[in-house]
Parts: sequence; C-alpha cells; structure tokens
Amino acid sequence: MNVAQCLMHGNALGLPRLEAQILYLHAIGRPLHDRAWLLAHDTDEVTPEQLAAFEALAQRRLQHEPVAYIVGQKEFFGLTLQIDKRVLDPRDDTEVLVEWALACATSLAAPRFLDLGTGSGAIALALQSQRPEAKVTAIDASPEALSLASQNAKKLGLAVSFLESNWLSQVRGEFDVIVSNPPYIEANDPHLAALQHEPLQALVSGTDGLQAIRNIVENAQRHLAQGGWLLIEHGWQQAEQVRSLLQAAGYRHVQSERDLAGIERCSGGQKGPK
Repeated sequence: MNVAQCLMHGNALGLPRLEAQILYLHAIGRPLHDRAWLLAHDTDEVTPEQLAAFEALAQRRLQHEPVAYIVGQKEFFGLTLQIDKRVLDPRDDTEVLVEWALACATSLAAPRFLDLGTGSGAIALALQSQRPEAKVTAIDASPEALSLASQNAKKLGLAVSFLESNWLSQVRGEFDVIVSNPPYIEANDPHLAALQHEPLQALVSGTDGLQAIRNIVENAQRHLAQGGWLLIEHGWQQAEQVRSLLQAAGYRHVQSERDLAGIERCSGGQKGPK
C-alpha cells in the first residue's frame, strides 16, 4: 500500500480527506501542515508500522475524539496552540468573536481586553498577537486549563496575564472589551454524546444552556469602561435570547454577528451612561 492508497483507506473508514491527511502526517511524525509532502510522496510505500499507527489514530477519531486531542495541537487565528483534554477544542467559528473584539478596539491606543473562560487561551492569545500593545487578561475557573493556557502563552511569547476566577468573582478593574466563549449547551442536549471527550464543564450550562451567559451579562458592566463592549459566543439558536438578556441589563447597540455558515453565533452590547 502506498501513501495515496493509505489516505483512500482512511476515507473508506469514514474520515474526511483533510482529517485523514493530518492523522497520517502525525502517524509518520511529519509536520501537520506539510500536506504538500503527501502529494510529492503519494507513491511511497507505507510500512506496516505506519499503517497500524494511522489506523489506530483513525479509530480514535471515529469514536468522536477531536483531531486536536489526537495530535495535541490546533491552529487558531494563525497560532499553533497546544490542546489536550483539559480544555475545549477551539472551533474555527470562534475566530468571528476575535475579529469583532478587535474591531471594537480599533480606535484605542492600548485597549484592555478580558477573556472569560479562556480554556486553552485561544481568544486571549489571538487578541494579544494582533494588538501587542494591548493589556490582555484571561481567566478560568480551572487551574488545569490555566496551566495549559500559560504554556501556550510562553511558547508563543505573548504577554497575556492569567487569573483563576469563577467568571468575574475575582476580577478587579475595568476593561474596554470583555469577550467570552462560555458553556452554552443544555444539560439534556442529545448532541453531548458526540462531545464525550471534551470537558463537560466547558460545554454545559444549566437546563437551558444560558446559566453562564446570564452570570456574565449581569456582572460584566461593573468591569466595563464607559463605552466598553461585552461580546459573547453562544449556541446557534440562542441569539435572540442573548440579545434580550443584554437589552434587559441596559446595554446599548445590542447586535449579533454571524459565523462562517451565516448563523448568528455571537451577540454583544455596549455599556451606556449611568
């Protein structure tokens, strides 16, 4: 069996082409972005050891384990992050939240960002990478998640500050933009079965999925500078509910942003005058 046939074998098992390529590169110890190598070596023979390693990785993926956990890393906003089961696997759609946060701070010379529930540090590190002069603080209730996020920051050379806190309970000071990708899945959601490998506390938020979002909306204003923005990622069907929560709490210019599939994925509002 050659490389091309091995990848077709992965497709036959049920792997999408890109995932098969990434897992094969990982199985043979090559950089995950080196897909050009696969094209140049598609007729190379695959050893029995390489095939066995690839098939073992494929079976893990077919049991719904995220590719990021299998290979130990994930690309997010141009950054390579270390990822493992201590944190949620960052989704591509979350880049919309980063772009919105950056847009809200374009007029500020040294914006102050706060990332609530940072997990791997993906959002905070992306913001710091794009605005080196910014002060970025990232919090999480999980010391294990903060340990991994700190490792990512050190490896990338990004000066994000980290704080252990249950949402805003330990936060002090004001910020220009507060962002969060909190848990937002309902406790009885049937899709949770396919997410069994990811930390439950990073996924589920009460019976209606809005428990964490309510907490953030209710408490964020006291930590926002005048005119500051609160931006929250949420479920595909929750935009109207989140906008209502923001409006009820007194935020102005409440609106939603759509993800890559055109779904309202993030909602936010601006702190108005007292």
